[in-house]
Amino acid sequence: MDAGEGQGMVFLAPAKVCLHVICLLPPAKLLKKNPYEKAWEVAQAPFKNLLMMGFMMWMAGNTVHLFSIGITFSALWQPISALQGVGKVFEPYKDGKVDLLGPKLLFTALNLGGLALGVWKLNTLGLLPTHASDWVSSLPPAQEVEYTGGGMPLR
Repeated sequence: MDAGEGQGMVFLAPAKVCLHVICLLPPAKLLKKNPYEKAWEVAQAPFKNLLMMGFMMWMAGNTVHLFSIGITFSALWQPISALQGVGKVFEPYKDGKVDLLGPKLLFTALNLGGLALGVWKLNTLGLLPTHASDWVSSLPPAQEVEYTGGGMPLR
């Protein structure tokens, strides 16, 4: 009896030996992908990050503590750094024949969605100054309306 036989187990060969078993595509198709398709795959990658960050922020809760603040600022930092490097991300796919406007717009929109998710989490934590009471310290003191004076001292 072979190892795993009769027990419902399936053993896969190591990735170096048999790459097409893991990806379920023949190796020739993996190497000959269209650069336009690759650009679209890169453009859709922030969606996975968006779902993961949303789940992590949900798990962090709505109380202000170190973990929730760290997750929130990570959710803000990742889209900002990704938006700063849009040109570098799509540089390998630049070609005279490939139009990268659509993938770049999708990449930008998904990262802006991630940024909006981070700002929403800041608001739910109460860290955004959205109420009038958040700005009271910058208001000038109120002018006195009434004055009193005079009178007789009581003995």
